Amino acid sequence: MNAIENILLNFSETRRRSIKLWKGIPDEFLTWKPDTKAFSIIEMIRHTLEGEHLFHTIIKNRGDLGDYKSPWVDLAYSDLKNELSFAEQYRNSFMEMIKTLNEADLENIRIERKEVGQSKTLGDYLNRMVYHEAVHTGQMLGYLRTLGVKRPLIWD
Repeated sequence: MNAIENILLNFSETRRRSIKLWKGIPDEFLTWKPDTKAFSIIEMIRHTLEGEHLFHTIIKNRGDLGDYKSPWVDLAYSDLKNELSFAEQYRNSFMEMIKTLNEADLENIRIERKEVGQSKTLGDYLNRMVYHEAVHTGQMLGYLRTLGVKRPLIWD
C-alpha cells in the first residue's frame, strides 16, 4: 500500500467510524450541548462535514481562502441523514482529489496559510485534516458518556 492509498484508507475509516457513532445518537439529543459555548451534537457533526470542505478549498487554493463562502451558510440544521446527504458531493470531490495525487505531491505541494502563519506540506496537511475529525469523534463520545447514552462500538 502506498502513501496515497494509506491516506485514503485513513479518511475512509475515520469517516466510517464517525458515521457509526453519529447514527447511534438518538435524535432527541441532537441539540444537546454541555454548555452554552460548546457545539451541540448536530452542530459538531456539521462542523466536521463542513470543515472537510473548508480544508479541501484551502488545499485547492494552496492556502488562500479568497472570498470563500461555505455552501452550508444558509442551510438550516436538520437531522443526520440530511447533513450526510448534503455533504456527500463535497466528500466525493475531496476523495477524488486525493486519488489524483502522487506521492511526490505529498512532499512537494505546500499549503501556505499566511493569515495563521502556517506552512505545511500537503501530506502533513492531509493528516491534520483527518485528525480534526478524529478529535471531534472523541469529543462526541465524551458527550454521550455525559448524557448516559450507550455509545456505539467504533473500535471494530
